[in-house]
Amino acid sequence: MMPRRGRTWLFVVMMGLSVAARGNEGLPSDTILPTKADSVMASVPVPKDSTWFDRLYEFVKEFSRIDHNYIERQKYNFTFMIQNTNTYESYWMRDANGHSIRLSPGPSYKVGPYVGWRWFFFGYTIDIIHPFDAKKRQDFSFSLYSNQVGIDLFYRKTGNEYKIKSFFLSDEIDTQKMRNVDFDGFNASIKGVNVYYIFNHKKFSYPAAFAQSTCQRRDAASFLLGLSYTKHHLTLDVNKLEKVIDERLGDELDGAFDTSLNVAKISYTDISASAGWAYNWVFAKDWLAAASLSAALGFKRSTGDKNYQRFSLRDFSFNNLNIDGIGRFGLVWNNTKYYAGMSLIMHTYNYSKSQFSTNSTFGSLNFYTGFNF
Repeated sequence: MMPRRGRTWLFVVMMGLSVAARGNEGLPSDTILPTKADSVMASVPVPKDSTWFDRLYEFVKEFSRIDHNYIERQKYNFTFMIQNTNTYESYWMRDANGHSIRLSPGPSYKVGPYVGWRWFFFGYTIDIIHPFDAKKRQDFSFSLYSNQVGIDLFYRKTGNEYKIKSFFLSDEIDTQKMRNVDFDGFNASIKGVNVYYIFNHKKFSYPAAFAQSTCQRRDAASFLLGLSYTKHHLTLDVNKLEKVIDERLGDELDGAFDTSLNVAKISYTDISASAGWAYNWVFAKDWLAAASLSAALGFKRSTGDKNYQRFSLRDFSFNNLNIDGIGRFGLVWNNTKYYAGMSLIMHTYNYSKSQFSTNSTFGSLNFYTGFNF
């Protein structure tokens, strides 16, 4: 649950953007839409003697102008939806000596109802796999898809119920005994915001694929440009890791490594600019398959502490550029009254330097069904 102050400013932002995004949503069923001759939907000139409010209104309305030969607006104001959300995370770390470890928490499976009014969705989901870990496992996400601009806000904290998915020390040491071992010495959290601009917004509709507030009627594609800011926190209890290593690989190592280690903490900020391409494919009546990929050039700044040998984070500072990525995929059936579908959204963040490398990947797979009224 967001703090009251956070909910207030988020509501103000959503209200402002929703005015720009919703345009003629909620039109009566007998409303006459523009003909093909009107499909270009050029901006209407504002008279010179117009007030500043008129000019502001026309600027805001520009966000909602579409080509009705490609996009059909929703005819209803309200919606009810049931959604299942499945999350995935993976954290991979590698030091200068080639030692690496990959950790993932157990997946979460959430189910819950949502009620929406035009662009506003309110709902609550319950993690049926971890119903009593609400404080340890926190996941908040908000996405706003308008014709021209998209916004993603997210915060994730996964607690400490991880499994070691892979572990590597050297070619001479067999580390298979470390695979899928429970490990409670790692914590991770990420929070951030993505903002992106959709160039072909009069013919291409992101909301048709991910918000069900419009319907794509003809194939369309668009280039994307975006900016993002994320903050990452990783904490590895190396004493606990040493204990697991000694229990599982003690005979193979034969005391080859120092075990007097402490806690390693990594905190880094990622500011990036992205470019990508998206495509909506209308392969049958009322059906839509959507895909978009964006690559981001990210500037990262971070610090690590507690030198240790097995994963040598020797007082480094991240000040470099790396490639990040985001992918969105959707499959939707929507006849404007009823809808059902699925969506997959994946983020990956990379940092690579001579003494340390890390990759963080997280995403969510959603299945939903609902109706408008």
